Amino acid sequence: MNRKRLGVPAIFIGLLLISRVIGLSDEVKIGAHGGLSIPNLRGDENNVFTRGFASRQGLFFGLTADIGLASRFSLAVGLNYTSQGGLRTGMQPITMGLPPGLPIPPGTILYADFRNETVLDYVEIPVMARLTFGDKLRVFVEAGPYIGYLVRARALTQGTSSFYFDEAGNQPVDTDPPVFDLGADTNVKDSLKKTNIGLVGGGGLLCPFGPGDLILEAGFQLGLTTIQKNPETDGKSQTGAVVISLGYLLPLARHK
Repeated sequence: MNRKRLGVPAIFIGLLLISRVIGLSDEVKIGAHGGLSIPNLRGDENNVFTRGFASRQGLFFGLTADIGLASRFSLAVGLNYTSQGGLRTGMQPITMGLPPGLPIPPGTILYADFRNETVLDYVEIPVMARLTFGDKLRVFVEAGPYIGYLVRARALTQGTSSFYFDEAGNQPVDTDPPVFDLGADTNVKDSLKKTNIGLVGGGGLLCPFGPGDLILEAGFQLGLTTIQKNPETDGKSQTGAVVISLGYLLPLARHK
């Protein structure tokens, strides 16, 4: 099967397996959660295209289920919309939007001083083993794999700068005008793989509230997939994020 088409079928297969587990569970709780994603891109620090990214902030929200398998053990499953990506500022290579007619040889890498925010939005399904401790106010820890499908990828650039042949900014390109506006919103989805696989984990609190539970979570996402389609020319990066969310779980079913 073509690797480009693996994402959506894998998600459907995962949902079918989860529905089977729900049928065998002692108790099922469902709910929703939302909060803050603080992602970053981890790349090769020796590659000019992938190094130097810092964290940005984005949204995290979705549906969640707690599928009870034993008294203190359950399967935590989500269907989430998660913002990934990273932020890079300062001198960096220009990968898009060069004006035509520049006096440079083909294939030359040019640099400029600007702001580049890479925004990668995924639909993700995490499946985590969850251990819970306590009676009323409960503490839990959880960990497991996730699969994500890329739904949007943008490079938001801002700033004005001259162009340079070197990263240090010592060799300016002779252009007219000497400074260019680099502000743009560029779709970069076609240069990235659609599927992202990784690990997720964390912990939090479950607090009884009304007929269900308030759930406060803090955790991490660690992408294991190189997201570039052409790492030989674009470099290699993996996603990662810290996520903080607040949600609510309601009992759906109990089987005895």
